[in-house]
Amino acid sequence: MSKVLVIFGATGQQGGAIIDFILQHGTFSKEFSLRGITRNASKPQAIQLKARGVEVIEADMNDPPSLRAALEEAYAVFAMTNFWDKASSEAEIAQGKAIADASLATGVSLMIWSSLPNVTKMSNGQLTTVEHFDSKAEVEDYIRSLKFPSSVFFLPGWFMQNFWDNFVPKPKMISEDTVLFPFAWPPDMRIPLIDIGDAGKYFAPALRDQAKYDGVQLVSATAFYSAQEIVDIWSRVSGKNVRLATGDEIDQFITHPLQREVLRPGPLFLRYGYFGPNGDRDLDWTLAQLDPADKLTT
Repeated sequence: MSKVLVIFGATGQQGGAIIDFILQHGTFSKEFSLRGITRNASKPQAIQLKARGVEVIEADMNDPPSLRAALEEAYAVFAMTNFWDKASSEAEIAQGKAIADASLATGVSLMIWSSLPNVTKMSNGQLTTVEHFDSKAEVEDYIRSLKFPSSVFFLPGWFMQNFWDNFVPKPKMISEDTVLFPFAWPPDMRIPLIDIGDAGKYFAPALRDQAKYDGVQLVSATAFYSAQEIVDIWSRVSGKNVRLATGDEIDQFITHPLQREVLRPGPLFLRYGYFGPNGDRDLDWTLAQLDPADKLTT
């Protein structure tokens, strides 16, 4: 009998990518049956999942009893939250803890949490406004305290999709041959890029051997790229002159202070590194764990 793997965010980028990976995998597709969690099982994306053989259950992260019902008989859980849904660290922490509590109460054996580094701690209190990192890290600490049989922490880099699908403003033509890349990053700032469609490939090792990877952070990206390398690639592909925005230009486009923090995160990445001072080493370690057959997007 197959084991139930519950996927939160099933109709979104991370959850959807994991569902695709499992369904297409020769071994995991037989080992696991998938249960996708969504707030609305009647929306088109959820109906499409049902047609592919995924069990779709309605539950709300803000309604703990609904979570417990959705997790009955689950063997493993991939859990994630969307900070930008409410732009509130308090809300995200409450949601993450509610998922963890329900998972523990229903006897989940493997808890996989989509996490990020705690920037406040990493910077020794110098940077305290990167809330969407810190809140996920706080949930990670909480999950560790619950003593699941096995817990694994997936730390994705900067989504390649962010450059077009997820953020406003989009790259903007400012003259006939010049495109403004709407990120005010220093040219030498190094960013770990991940195609979130590859998400399942990074924690597949934990599905194969949960004891070996218990408590491990899987720092996940194809590679580190400098901001200059990124705009050079855009220039080469588009045939246009692509340049990085200045801080003043960002202020013209964005009024939300947290979004400005994302678009101008130079102090974080330059001084402390996206994944902290050992980010290169930790990424190399994760990449060494992957199945050679699981090619990553560049």
